[in-house]
Amino acid sequence: MFLIYQPEGQAEPTRWRYNPKKLMTLEREDIERRTGRNFSQFTTDVLQGNSLCRRALLFTFLRREHAKTRFEDVDFAWDALKLDYSRQEWQRFREGVLENQHGDELANSLATIDKAMEDAYDDVEEEGKAQLPIAD
Repeated sequence: MFLIYQPEGQAEPTRWRYNPKKLMTLEREDIERRTGRNFSQFTTDVLQGNSLCRRALLFTFLRREHAKTRFEDVDFAWDALKLDYSRQEWQRFREGVLENQHGDELANSLATIDKAMEDAYDDVEEEGKAQLPIAD
């Protein structure tokens, strides 16, 4: 999964690979303090669109590049930040759908997934099967 940030006026988006299992301990602890959620709940809330959690995630990635970034200064328009699944993650979803759905439900799901895969970013660094961006 990728966190993509493109504020107004920025020609090209900034793209970070988001794998919660690869965040460092200090980053996870900081996220827990800032959001008041345990890290596992945070990862779920990020996917569900929680604003505070997405702000904390953006802050984490911005601070990696600019150490003096302050949380208070991270403010963004909702359409400037998004999460996108990689082509490999969509392929994993597709495999699950093939195993668990049938008939019209399967056809509709495959159409949706195949459409998303057309525009998905190819994560060439992802080895093996892509994992869902949830910490357990």
